[in-house]
Amino acid sequence: MTENNTYPFINLPLPYAYDALEPFIDEQTMHLHHDKHLQTYIDNLNAALEKEPRIRQLPLKQLISYADRLPQPLQNTIRNNAGGVYNHRFYFDQLTNPSDGKPTGALLRDINKTFGTFDKFKSDLKAAALSVFGSGYAWLVVDGKQLKIVTTANQDVPSRYCPILNIDVWEHAYYLKHYNVRADYIDDLFQIINWNVVEERYKQCLIK
Repeated sequence: MTENNTYPFINLPLPYAYDALEPFIDEQTMHLHHDKHLQTYIDNLNAALEKEPRIRQLPLKQLISYADRLPQPLQNTIRNNAGGVYNHRFYFDQLTNPSDGKPTGALLRDINKTFGTFDKFKSDLKAAALSVFGSGYAWLVVDGKQLKIVTTANQDVPSRYCPILNIDVWEHAYYLKHYNVRADYIDDLFQIINWNVVEERYKQCLIK
């Protein structure tokens, strides 16, 4: 997904300017989301790992998988903050403006095969994102060789699947511009998905 995959974690720059996603996501939201919220997860994760030499050499996704074997409260601290780092990086890396609008090739073919049409897929993913109670994510994942839509709460990661796209529905991702209207945020997000990134993730999932 990105470099800096082991301790100490740093907040990597966005792959675009803070105002690059206007008018769909505003500049102030991007500053707060990336520089404050993601930074807090990174700081908390580094602090938790500082005194844990036996696990701090693990890559980010392995930290998430290993969290269940740790004692409380370290288990929750690692899971929540490592998940926060992974989920946010995954989200930011998949955005661009302007977007191509839809994928091509094998991904589009398989979306149409699984969901009927691309518009039906967007409707299903939006419904899943709207169904998340409180904070969390909706995901397009690969389950074996099949596409599937799942949701996760808080900063949980869908570790049993291979994810290729996520929608962050924590309120800090959209509240400054879209207020409490999550549906409008989701519609705008579809305008800035970098389908080239999603397609590359899909290819990687299929060869695992």
